[in-house]
Amino acid sequence: MKKILFVLTASAAIISCSKVKDGEYLITGTATGVENGKTIILQGQDPTTRMTVSLDTVKVENGKFEIKGKVTEPAFHTLILQGANAPFPFILETGEINVAIDKDSIHKSKATGTYNNEEYVKFNEDLTKTQKSLIDFQKNNNQKMQQAQEAKDTATINGLMKQYMTIQTEVQENSKKKYLAYAEGHPKSYITVLIVQSMLNDPSTDIKKAEALYNSLDESVKNTTPGKEIKTRLGQAKMPAVGASAAPVGSAK
Repeated sequence: MKKILFVLTASAAIISCSKVKDGEYLITGTATGVENGKTIILQGQDPTTRMTVSLDTVKVENGKFEIKGKVTEPAFHTLILQGANAPFPFILETGEINVAIDKDSIHKSKATGTYNNEEYVKFNEDLTKTQKSLIDFQKNNNQKMQQAQEAKDTATINGLMKQYMTIQTEVQENSKKKYLAYAEGHPKSYITVLIVQSMLNDPSTDIKKAEALYNSLDESVKNTTPGKEIKTRLGQAKMPAVGASAAPVGSAK
């Protein structure tokens, strides 16, 4: 009995240590090397106009910053560091989100601490490996391409472009496989619902496959804005085309 009481007491202590309630978020950030007073702006998207809007602004103090607020569902947002050359994308969702800003290389910044942000980090790392061959080709042949363009060496230019297109096609095919494999194995991930949404924007997509992926999603993901949009689009895809008429019952086929 004492053991059970101890476990329950310990569990209650862990729960009480959380700094946020359901429907709230807390961004605890580090911005090493960033001067005191530099601003960080949290930006999101207006649900009605789809326009980018500023949600909060804070200042960096001793290399740290904190932003707290309420959120109804996971969605991509960005942090804008004053003086940085690009925004930092992450998923704003319920929970304690830890952000490490790399002021010199924003793309190296990371958001961790919540399920979807942890998944986003792993997903990007895996995708970067898939795209490495294309990035390497660009780095290794950038100077050669510039020299060929200056010399108007069309043979070299065309040869490099042909190689690039071949690698690009291969990378795109492998990336699609990665997207599909990820979506099939992560029904609770916000990234999965975005993958299914992007599939519906591709005319070559197998609608039945997209529908199967949607049906396998966790209810929490189906109830997000993109989840609801997917449901609507799948319903529209099943409707007969404008001008088409149903065959009379009993008619020959």
